[in-house]
Amino acid sequence: MAPLVFGAVRGDEVSPDPDEGLARRLKALACTAPLHDLDARKAKLDWADATVYQMAEIALHTIDQVTIAMDFDTGADHEQVVNRLLPFIAAQAPGRGIAEHTRVARWVLDNLINVGTTDRGFRRVYGSVGPDGTYRRRAFDFKLLVELAAPSGEVYLRATDEAINVLVGALDTDVESAQIAAEVKLENLISRGRLADAKLAAEQARYRTVQYGETLRAKLDATRRDVRSVDWEREVPELLDSALAHIESRFRAETAILKNITAARDEAEDPDHKRRAAELVEIVAECIRRHTQLQSRLQAAGAVFRAEQDRQQFSGPPQRAAIDLFGQLLTPALELPLADAVAPTRAFFHAATGITVPTVPSLPSLVSLLLRPAPEREQVVGEIPEPELMPADETDSYTNEQWRQADHLLDLPEVPRRLSGLLAEARDTDPGLARLVALRALHAYGPEVGGAVRQGERHVLLAFDDGTPLDDAEFGGADLLLTTAVLDTGAGGTDTDAEEVA
Repeated sequence: MAPLVFGAVRGDEVSPDPDEGLARRLKALACTAPLHDLDARKAKLDWADATVYQMAEIALHTIDQVTIAMDFDTGADHEQVVNRLLPFIAAQAPGRGIAEHTRVARWVLDNLINVGTTDRGFRRVYGSVGPDGTYRRRAFDFKLLVELAAPSGEVYLRATDEAINVLVGALDTDVESAQIAAEVKLENLISRGRLADAKLAAEQARYRTVQYGETLRAKLDATRRDVRSVDWEREVPELLDSALAHIESRFRAETAILKNITAARDEAEDPDHKRRAAELVEIVAECIRRHTQLQSRLQAAGAVFRAEQDRQQFSGPPQRAAIDLFGQLLTPALELPLADAVAPTRAFFHAATGITVPTVPSLPSLVSLLLRPAPEREQVVGEIPEPELMPADETDSYTNEQWRQADHLLDLPEVPRRLSGLLAEARDTDPGLARLVALRALHAYGPEVGGAVRQGERHVLLAFDDGTPLDDAEFGGADLLLTTAVLDTGAGGTDTDAEEVA
Protein backbone atom coordinates (compact mmCIF):
# COMPACT_ATOMS: atom_id res chain seq x y z
CA MET A 1 0.00 0.00 0.00
CA ALA A 2 1.46 3.32 -1.07
CA PRO A 3 2.08 5.82 1.71
CA LEU A 4 -0.12 8.91 1.99
CA VAL A 5 1.61 12.09 0.83
CA PHE A 6 0.53 15.55 2.04
CA GLY A 7 0.33 17.88 -0.94
CA ALA A 8 -0.33 17.82 -4.65
CA VAL A 9 1.81 15.70 -7.03
CA ARG A 10 3.17 17.34 -10.15
CA GLY A 11 5.36 14.87 -12.00
CA ASP A 12 8.02 13.59 -9.64
CA GLU A 13 7.73 16.56 -7.25
CA VAL A 14 5.56 16.94 -4.18
CA SER A 15 4.33 20.49 -3.51
CA PRO A 16 2.80 21.10 -0.11
CA ASP A 17 -0.34 23.24 -0.13
CA PRO A 18 -1.23 25.66 2.66
CA ASP A 19 -3.93 24.22 4.90
CA GLU A 20 -5.91 26.80 6.91
CA GLY A 21 -7.70 24.05 8.77
CA LEU A 22 -4.39 22.69 10.05
CA ALA A 23 -3.41 26.17 11.30
CA ARG A 24 -6.71 26.46 13.16
CA ARG A 25 -6.21 23.08 14.81
CA LEU A 26 -2.69 24.05 15.84
CA LYS A 27 -3.99 27.28 17.38
CA ALA A 28 -6.66 25.29 19.20
CA LEU A 29 -3.96 23.06 20.66
CA ALA A 30 -1.95 26.15 21.62
CA CYS A 31 -4.92 27.50 23.61
CA THR A 32 -5.04 24.31 25.67
CA ALA A 33 -1.29 24.30 26.37
CA PRO A 34 -1.50 26.60 29.47
CA LEU A 35 -4.03 24.19 30.98
CA HIS A 36 -1.73 21.21 30.49
CA ASP A 37 1.19 23.20 31.90
CA LEU A 38 -0.71 23.46 35.19
CA ASP A 39 -0.72 19.68 35.57
CA ALA A 40 2.94 19.53 34.56
CA ARG A 41 3.97 22.08 37.20
CA LYS A 42 1.71 21.05 40.08
CA ALA A 43 4.27 18.58 41.46
CA LYS A 44 6.75 21.43 41.97
CA LEU A 45 4.54 23.35 44.40
CA ASP A 46 6.25 23.53 47.79
CA TRP A 47 3.21 24.62 49.83
CA ALA A 48 1.07 21.51 49.22
CA ASP A 49 1.06 18.04 47.69
CA ALA A 50 -0.90 19.08 44.64
CA THR A 51 -0.63 15.83 42.69
CA VAL A 52 -4.14 14.88 43.82
CA TYR A 53 -5.66 17.89 42.01
CA GLN A 54 -6.60 17.82 38.33
CA MET A 55 -5.45 21.33 37.49
CA ALA A 56 -6.63 21.32 33.86
CA GLU A 57 -10.16 20.47 34.99
CA ILE A 58 -10.04 23.24 37.61
CA ALA A 59 -8.82 25.67 34.93
CA LEU A 60 -11.69 24.75 32.60
CA HIS A 61 -14.14 25.18 35.48
CA THR A 62 -12.56 28.58 36.23
CA ILE A 63 -13.02 29.78 32.64
CA ASP A 64 -16.59 28.47 32.78
CA GLN A 65 -17.40 30.48 35.93
CA VAL A 66 -15.85 33.68 34.55
CA THR A 67 -17.77 33.31 31.27
CA ILE A 68 -21.09 32.77 33.04
CA ALA A 69 -20.55 35.80 35.30
CA MET A 70 -19.58 38.11 32.43
CA ASP A 71 -21.91 40.93 31.47
CA PHE A 72 -21.70 43.33 28.53
CA ASP A 73 -20.02 46.09 30.56
CA THR A 74 -18.53 44.23 33.53
CA GLY A 75 -17.15 40.82 34.35
CA ALA A 76 -16.51 38.44 37.22
CA ASP A 77 -15.20 39.40 40.63
CA HIS A 78 -12.00 37.62 41.76
CA GLU A 79 -13.35 36.55 45.14
CA GLN A 80 -16.64 35.42 43.63
CA VAL A 81 -14.82 33.15 41.17
CA VAL A 82 -12.64 31.69 43.93
CA ASN A 83 -15.70 30.95 46.11
CA ARG A 84 -17.44 29.20 43.22
CA LEU A 85 -14.37 27.03 42.60
CA LEU A 86 -14.11 25.78 46.19
CA PRO A 87 -16.84 23.06 45.99
CA PHE A 88 -15.32 21.65 42.78
CA ILE A 89 -11.80 21.61 44.26
CA ALA A 90 -13.02 20.17 47.57
CA ALA A 91 -14.65 17.28 45.67
CA GLN A 92 -11.22 16.31 44.26
CA ALA A 93 -9.48 16.39 47.66
CA PRO A 94 -12.08 16.22 50.45
CA GLY A 95 -9.46 15.48 53.11
CA ARG A 96 -7.61 18.77 52.61
CA GLY A 97 -8.51 21.98 54.40
CA ILE A 98 -10.35 24.97 52.97
CA ALA A 99 -7.17 27.06 53.20
CA GLU A 100 -5.40 24.74 50.76
CA HIS A 101 -8.44 24.63 48.46
CA THR A 102 -8.51 28.43 48.39
CA ARG A 103 -4.81 28.60 47.61
CA VAL A 104 -5.18 26.10 44.76
CA ALA A 105 -8.05 28.18 43.32
CA ARG A 106 -5.99 31.37 43.48
CA TRP A 107 -2.96 29.63 41.94
CA VAL A 108 -5.00 28.37 38.98
CA LEU A 109 -6.67 31.76 38.53
CA ASP A 110 -3.33 33.63 38.59
CA ASN A 111 -1.86 31.23 36.04
CA LEU A 112 -4.81 31.68 33.69
CA ILE A 113 -4.31 35.45 33.96
CA ASN A 114 -0.55 34.76 33.57
CA VAL A 115 0.43 36.97 36.48
CA GLY A 116 4.13 37.78 36.52
CA THR A 117 4.63 38.46 32.82
CA THR A 118 4.84 41.86 31.18
CA ASP A 119 1.79 41.72 28.92
CA ARG A 120 0.11 38.81 30.79
CA GLY A 121 -0.26 36.85 27.58
CA PHE A 122 0.73 33.43 26.28
CA ARG A 123 2.83 32.72 23.19
CA ARG A 124 3.03 29.43 21.31
CA VAL A 125 5.01 28.70 18.15
CA TYR A 126 3.42 26.68 15.36
CA GLY A 127 4.37 25.96 11.77
CA SER A 128 2.59 26.57 8.51
CA VAL A 129 3.35 25.99 4.87
CA GLY A 130 3.32 29.12 2.72
CA PRO A 131 2.09 29.48 -0.87
CA ASP A 132 5.67 29.04 -2.10
CA GLY A 133 5.97 25.68 -0.34
CA THR A 134 8.32 26.83 2.44
CA TYR A 135 7.72 25.88 6.05
CA ARG A 136 7.58 28.88 8.40
CA ARG A 137 7.36 29.06 12.14
CA ARG A 138 4.86 31.58 13.42
CA ALA A 139 4.11 32.91 16.90
CA PHE A 140 0.54 32.85 18.15
CA ASP A 141 -0.11 35.34 20.99
CA PHE A 142 -3.29 34.91 23.00
CA LYS A 143 -4.82 35.42 26.44
CA LEU A 144 -7.33 33.37 28.37
CA LEU A 145 -8.47 35.65 31.21
CA VAL A 146 -7.89 39.40 31.29
CA GLU A 147 -8.26 41.95 34.07
CA LEU A 148 -10.10 45.17 33.23
CA ALA A 149 -10.89 48.20 35.36
CA ALA A 150 -14.41 49.53 35.78
CA PRO A 151 -15.13 53.30 35.89
CA SER A 152 -15.64 52.92 39.65
CA GLY A 153 -12.07 51.64 40.04
CA GLU A 154 -12.90 47.99 40.67
CA VAL A 155 -10.97 45.31 38.74
CA TYR A 156 -12.96 42.49 37.17
CA LEU A 157 -12.21 39.43 35.00
CA ARG A 158 -13.32 38.69 31.45
CA ALA A 159 -12.79 35.58 29.33
CA THR A 160 -11.32 36.14 25.88
CA ASP A 161 -12.54 34.60 22.65
CA GLU A 162 -9.73 32.05 22.84
CA ALA A 163 -10.87 31.00 26.33
CA ILE A 164 -14.47 30.62 25.20
CA ASN A 165 -13.30 28.56 22.22
CA VAL A 166 -11.39 26.29 24.59
CA LEU A 167 -14.70 25.58 26.34
CA VAL A 168 -16.63 24.73 23.18
CA GLY A 169 -13.74 22.93 21.49
CA ALA A 170 -13.26 25.11 18.42
CA LEU A 171 -11.28 28.17 17.35
CA ASP A 172 -12.28 31.11 15.15
CA THR A 173 -15.66 29.50 14.49
CA ASP A 174 -18.27 31.71 12.88
CA VAL A 175 -20.51 32.91 15.69
CA GLU A 176 -23.73 32.91 13.74
CA SER A 177 -23.43 29.41 12.29
CA ALA A 178 -22.20 28.00 15.60
CA GLN A 179 -25.17 29.52 17.42
CA ILE A 180 -27.68 28.12 14.91
CA ALA A 181 -26.08 24.67 15.07
CA ALA A 182 -26.16 24.73 18.86
CA GLU A 183 -29.84 25.73 18.93
CA VAL A 184 -30.85 23.00 16.44
CA LYS A 185 -28.84 20.42 18.35
CA LEU A 186 -30.43 21.53 21.61
CA GLU A 187 -33.96 21.31 20.26
CA ASN A 188 -33.36 17.82 18.83
CA LEU A 189 -31.87 16.55 22.09
CA ILE A 190 -34.80 17.88 24.11
CA SER A 191 -37.34 16.34 21.76
CA ARG A 192 -35.61 12.94 22.20
CA GLY A 193 -35.47 13.30 25.99
CA ARG A 194 -31.66 13.30 26.24
CA LEU A 195 -31.48 16.07 28.84
CA ALA A 196 -27.89 15.36 29.90
CA ASP A 197 -26.60 16.00 26.37
CA ALA A 198 -29.07 18.86 26.00
CA LYS A 199 -27.54 20.60 29.02
CA LEU A 200 -24.09 20.50 27.38
CA ALA A 201 -25.51 21.88 24.12
CA ALA A 202 -27.34 24.64 26.01
CA GLU A 203 -24.13 25.65 27.79
CA GLN A 204 -22.29 25.79 24.45
CA ALA A 205 -25.09 27.97 23.03
CA ARG A 206 -24.69 30.30 26.01
CA TYR A 207 -20.93 30.54 25.43
CA ARG A 208 -21.53 31.48 21.79
CA THR A 209 -23.95 34.19 22.89
CA VAL A 210 -21.28 35.63 25.18
CA GLN A 211 -18.73 35.52 22.36
CA TYR A 212 -21.10 37.36 20.04
CA GLY A 213 -21.45 40.10 22.66
CA GLU A 214 -17.66 40.25 23.01
CA THR A 215 -17.33 40.88 19.27
CA LEU A 216 -19.68 43.86 19.47
CA ARG A 217 -17.98 45.17 22.62
CA ALA A 218 -14.57 45.03 20.93
CA LYS A 219 -15.89 47.06 17.98
CA LEU A 220 -17.37 49.70 20.30
CA ASP A 221 -14.17 49.90 22.37
CA ALA A 222 -12.12 50.40 19.21
CA THR A 223 -14.57 53.11 18.13
CA ARG A 224 -14.11 54.95 21.43
CA ARG A 225 -10.33 54.89 20.95
CA ASP A 226 -10.31 55.87 17.26
CA VAL A 227 -13.45 56.00 15.16
CA ARG A 228 -11.35 55.66 11.99
CA SER A 229 -10.07 52.21 12.97
CA VAL A 230 -13.53 50.64 12.51
CA ASP A 231 -15.36 50.38 9.20
CA TRP A 232 -18.69 52.02 10.06
CA GLU A 233 -19.56 52.44 6.39
CA ARG A 234 -19.98 48.79 5.51
CA GLU A 235 -18.57 46.26 8.02
CA VAL A 236 -20.27 47.36 11.23
CA PRO A 237 -23.72 48.10 9.68
CA GLU A 238 -23.69 44.61 8.18
CA LEU A 239 -22.68 43.21 11.57
CA LEU A 240 -25.51 45.07 13.32
CA ASP A 241 -28.11 43.97 10.76
CA SER A 242 -27.05 40.34 10.90
CA ALA A 243 -26.87 40.47 14.72
CA LEU A 244 -30.42 41.87 15.01
CA ALA A 245 -31.71 39.21 12.61
CA HIS A 246 -29.83 36.61 14.62
CA ILE A 247 -31.42 37.79 17.89
CA GLU A 248 -34.90 37.79 16.37
CA SER A 249 -34.57 34.17 15.21
CA ARG A 250 -32.97 33.12 18.50
CA PHE A 251 -35.82 34.65 20.49
CA ARG A 252 -38.35 32.53 18.62
CA ALA A 253 -36.26 29.37 18.89
CA GLU A 254 -35.36 29.79 22.55
CA THR A 255 -38.93 30.66 23.55
CA ALA A 256 -40.17 27.45 21.92
CA ILE A 257 -37.33 25.45 23.48
CA LEU A 258 -38.06 26.96 26.90
CA LYS A 259 -41.72 25.96 26.54
CA ASN A 260 -40.75 22.35 25.72
CA ILE A 261 -38.27 22.15 28.60
CA THR A 262 -40.81 23.55 31.06
CA ALA A 263 -43.34 20.96 29.93
CA ALA A 264 -40.73 18.20 30.27
CA ARG A 265 -39.88 19.41 33.76
CA ASP A 266 -43.51 19.51 34.90
CA GLU A 267 -44.41 16.13 33.39
CA ALA A 268 -41.32 14.25 34.55
CA GLU A 269 -41.74 11.75 37.38
CA ASP A 270 -38.08 10.79 37.76
CA PRO A 271 -36.42 13.22 40.26
CA ASP A 272 -33.14 13.20 38.32
CA HIS A 273 -34.97 13.89 35.06
CA LYS A 274 -36.89 16.74 36.70
CA ARG A 275 -33.68 18.24 38.16
CA ARG A 276 -31.90 18.23 34.78
CA ALA A 277 -34.92 19.81 33.12
CA ALA A 278 -34.94 22.54 35.80
CA GLU A 279 -31.25 23.27 35.13
CA LEU A 280 -32.01 23.55 31.42
CA VAL A 281 -34.81 26.01 32.15
CA GLU A 282 -32.35 28.27 34.01
CA ILE A 283 -29.71 28.09 31.25
CA VAL A 284 -32.13 28.87 28.39
CA ALA A 285 -33.75 31.66 30.43
CA GLU A 286 -30.30 33.18 30.93
CA CYS A 287 -29.68 32.95 27.17
CA ILE A 288 -32.89 34.90 26.57
CA ARG A 289 -31.77 37.52 29.12
CA ARG A 290 -28.40 37.87 27.43
CA HIS A 291 -30.06 38.24 24.02
CA THR A 292 -32.27 41.00 25.43
CA GLN A 293 -29.25 42.82 26.76
CA LEU A 294 -27.36 42.35 23.48
CA GLN A 295 -30.34 43.74 21.55
CA SER A 296 -30.32 46.95 23.60
CA ARG A 297 -26.58 47.34 22.94
CA LEU A 298 -27.06 46.78 19.23
CA GLN A 299 -29.76 49.44 19.07
CA ALA A 300 -27.53 51.93 20.90
CA ALA A 301 -24.42 51.21 18.78
CA GLY A 302 -25.33 53.85 16.17
CA ALA A 303 -25.70 56.51 18.86
CA VAL A 304 -22.27 55.54 20.27
CA PHE A 305 -20.69 55.96 16.82
CA ARG A 306 -22.26 59.38 16.25
CA ALA A 307 -21.29 60.61 19.72
CA GLU A 308 -17.70 59.41 19.34
CA GLN A 309 -17.48 60.90 15.85
CA ASP A 310 -18.51 64.31 17.19
CA ARG A 311 -16.21 64.04 20.22
CA GLN A 312 -13.13 62.92 18.30
CA GLN A 313 -13.69 65.42 15.50
CA PHE A 314 -13.31 68.37 17.90
CA SER A 315 -10.79 66.81 20.32
CA GLY A 316 -7.72 68.14 18.50
CA PRO A 317 -4.86 66.25 16.87
CA PRO A 318 -4.11 62.77 18.23
CA GLN A 319 -1.37 62.49 20.82
CA ARG A 320 1.77 60.55 20.07
CA ALA A 321 1.75 57.03 21.48
CA ALA A 322 4.25 56.12 24.17
CA ILE A 323 7.18 53.84 23.40
CA ASP A 324 7.08 50.25 24.61
CA LEU A 325 10.63 49.88 25.90
CA PHE A 326 10.33 46.15 26.43
CA GLY A 327 8.65 45.17 23.18
CA GLN A 328 10.06 47.83 20.83
CA LEU A 329 13.61 48.23 22.14
CA LEU A 330 14.81 45.58 24.58
CA THR A 331 13.46 42.44 22.89
CA PRO A 332 14.57 43.41 19.33
CA ALA A 333 17.96 44.57 20.64
CA LEU A 334 18.59 41.25 22.40
CA GLU A 335 17.90 39.39 19.16
CA LEU A 336 20.50 41.45 17.21
CA PRO A 337 24.22 40.75 17.02
CA LEU A 338 26.33 42.89 19.33
CA ALA A 339 27.71 45.04 16.52
CA ASP A 340 24.21 45.84 15.19
CA ALA A 341 22.69 46.47 18.63
CA VAL A 342 25.24 49.13 19.68
CA ALA A 343 23.92 51.91 17.43
CA PRO A 344 20.19 51.88 18.45
CA THR A 345 21.09 51.36 22.11
CA ARG A 346 23.52 54.30 22.06
CA ALA A 347 20.93 56.52 20.34
CA PHE A 348 18.30 55.65 22.96
CA PHE A 349 20.54 56.30 25.96
CA HIS A 350 21.84 59.57 24.49
CA ALA A 351 18.25 60.83 24.23
CA ALA A 352 17.00 59.38 27.51
CA THR A 353 19.78 60.10 30.01
CA GLY A 354 19.99 63.88 29.51
CA ILE A 355 23.01 66.18 29.76
CA THR A 356 24.22 65.52 33.33
CA VAL A 357 24.29 62.25 35.19
CA PRO A 358 22.73 62.43 38.69
CA THR A 359 25.10 61.76 41.57
CA VAL A 360 24.70 58.32 43.10
CA PRO A 361 26.27 58.04 46.59
CA SER A 362 28.51 55.11 47.36
CA LEU A 363 27.75 52.74 50.21
CA PRO A 364 30.16 54.37 52.74
CA SER A 365 28.84 57.86 51.98
CA LEU A 366 25.24 56.62 52.17
CA VAL A 367 25.89 55.10 55.62
CA SER A 368 27.51 58.33 56.85
CA LEU A 369 24.54 60.34 55.58
CA LEU A 370 22.11 58.08 57.42
CA LEU A 371 24.14 58.14 60.67
CA ARG A 372 24.67 61.92 60.66
CA PRO A 373 23.04 63.52 63.74
CA ALA A 374 20.08 65.77 63.23
CA PRO A 375 20.97 69.50 63.00
CA GLU A 376 19.92 71.93 65.66
CA ARG A 377 16.40 73.24 65.32
CA GLU A 378 17.45 76.91 65.43
CA GLN A 379 19.58 76.31 62.34
CA VAL A 380 16.67 74.70 60.53
CA VAL A 381 13.74 77.04 61.11
CA GLY A 382 15.44 80.19 62.41
CA GLU A 383 13.79 82.80 64.59
CA ILE A 384 10.01 82.75 64.63
CA PRO A 385 8.63 86.28 64.15
CA GLU A 386 6.00 87.59 66.52
CA PRO A 387 2.65 87.83 64.73
CA GLU A 388 0.87 91.17 64.63
CA LEU A 389 -2.62 90.51 65.99
CA MET A 390 -5.53 92.76 65.13
CA PRO A 391 -7.75 93.89 68.01
CA ALA A 392 -10.88 91.80 68.40
CA ASP A 393 -14.11 93.29 67.17
CA GLU A 394 -16.76 94.16 69.72
CA THR A 395 -19.65 91.76 69.10
CA ASP A 396 -21.78 92.58 72.21
CA SER A 397 -24.11 95.52 71.65
CA TYR A 398 -25.00 95.79 75.34
CA THR A 399 -22.83 96.31 78.38
CA ASN A 400 -22.72 94.09 81.43
CA GLU A 401 -24.54 96.78 83.40
CA GLN A 402 -27.41 96.80 80.90
CA TRP A 403 -27.68 92.98 81.15
CA ARG A 404 -27.79 93.23 84.94
CA GLN A 405 -30.51 95.90 84.80
CA ALA A 406 -32.56 93.80 82.34
CA ASP A 407 -32.29 90.77 84.65
CA HIS A 408 -33.58 92.92 87.53
CA LEU A 409 -36.54 94.22 85.52
CA LEU A 410 -37.51 90.78 84.20
CA ASP A 411 -37.34 89.07 87.58
CA LEU A 412 -41.11 88.65 88.10
CA PRO A 413 -41.66 85.75 90.51
CA GLU A 414 -45.09 86.78 91.88
CA VAL A 415 -47.18 89.18 89.77
CA PRO A 416 -47.00 89.22 85.93
CA ARG A 417 -46.35 92.58 84.24
CA ARG A 418 -47.12 94.08 80.85
CA LEU A 419 -44.35 94.62 78.33
CA SER A 420 -45.43 98.29 77.91
CA GLY A 421 -44.81 99.03 81.59
CA LEU A 422 -41.41 97.29 81.51
CA LEU A 423 -40.37 99.28 78.42
CA ALA A 424 -41.35 102.58 80.06
CA GLU A 425 -39.41 101.71 83.24
CA ALA A 426 -36.41 100.64 81.17
CA ARG A 427 -36.34 103.95 79.30
CA ASP A 428 -36.37 105.82 82.59
CA THR A 429 -33.30 103.86 83.69
CA ASP A 430 -31.35 103.79 80.37
CA PRO A 431 -32.63 104.76 76.87
CA GLY A 432 -30.76 101.79 75.29
CA LEU A 433 -32.14 99.29 77.80
CA ALA A 434 -35.63 99.20 76.22
CA ARG A 435 -34.46 97.33 73.09
CA LEU A 436 -32.74 94.65 75.20
CA VAL A 437 -35.91 94.16 77.28
CA ALA A 438 -38.01 93.87 74.10
CA LEU A 439 -35.66 91.27 72.61
CA ARG A 440 -35.70 89.15 75.78
CA ALA A 441 -39.51 89.38 75.96
CA LEU A 442 -39.75 88.20 72.34
CA HIS A 443 -37.42 85.29 73.11
CA ALA A 444 -39.56 84.39 76.15
CA TYR A 445 -42.65 83.95 73.94
CA GLY A 446 -41.36 80.52 72.85
CA PRO A 447 -38.83 79.51 75.50
CA GLU A 448 -36.75 76.29 75.34
CA VAL A 449 -37.59 74.89 78.77
CA GLY A 450 -35.69 71.65 78.10
CA GLY A 451 -32.51 73.58 77.21
CA ALA A 452 -32.82 75.63 80.40
CA VAL A 453 -33.07 72.43 82.46
CA ARG A 454 -29.99 70.93 80.80
CA GLN A 455 -28.02 74.12 81.50
CA GLY A 456 -28.97 74.01 85.20
CA GLU A 457 -31.22 77.11 85.21
CA ARG A 458 -33.60 77.54 88.19
CA HIS A 459 -35.95 80.06 86.56
CA VAL A 460 -37.27 80.69 83.08
CA LEU A 461 -38.99 83.80 81.68
CA LEU A 462 -42.39 83.17 80.04
CA ALA A 463 -44.42 85.49 77.81
CA PHE A 464 -48.16 85.20 76.96
CA ASP A 465 -50.30 86.98 74.38
CA ASP A 466 -53.82 87.74 75.62
CA GLY A 467 -54.77 89.84 72.58
CA THR A 468 -53.90 93.28 74.00
CA PRO A 469 -52.09 95.45 71.39
CA LEU A 470 -48.86 97.17 72.38
CA ASP A 471 -49.09 100.97 72.60
CA ASP A 472 -45.48 102.09 72.25
CA ALA A 473 -43.72 104.72 70.10
CA GLU A 474 -40.76 102.45 69.19
CA PHE A 475 -42.18 98.89 69.08
CA GLY A 476 -45.38 97.36 67.76
CA GLY A 477 -47.22 94.07 68.16
CA ALA A 478 -48.82 92.50 71.22
CA ASP A 479 -48.54 93.81 74.75
CA LEU A 480 -47.23 90.56 76.23
CA LEU A 481 -47.73 89.41 79.79
CA LEU A 482 -44.34 88.45 81.34
CA THR A 483 -43.70 86.28 84.39
CA THR A 484 -40.93 84.10 85.84
CA ALA A 485 -41.55 80.37 86.39
CA VAL A 486 -39.59 78.15 88.76
CA LEU A 487 -38.18 74.91 87.29
CA ASP A 488 -38.31 71.65 89.22
CA THR A 489 -34.88 70.12 88.54
CA GLY A 490 -35.01 67.39 91.18
CA ALA A 491 -33.74 63.83 90.74
CA GLY A 492 -35.52 61.83 88.03
CA GLY A 493 -36.97 64.91 86.37
CA THR A 494 -37.07 65.10 82.55
CA ASP A 495 -37.56 67.87 80.06
CA THR A 496 -41.25 67.05 79.85
CA ASP A 497 -41.59 67.24 83.63
CA ALA A 498 -39.91 70.67 83.61
CA GLU A 499 -42.35 71.93 80.98
CA GLU A 500 -45.32 70.66 82.97
CA VAL A 501 -44.05 72.38 86.18
CA ALA A 502 -43.44 75.58 84.26
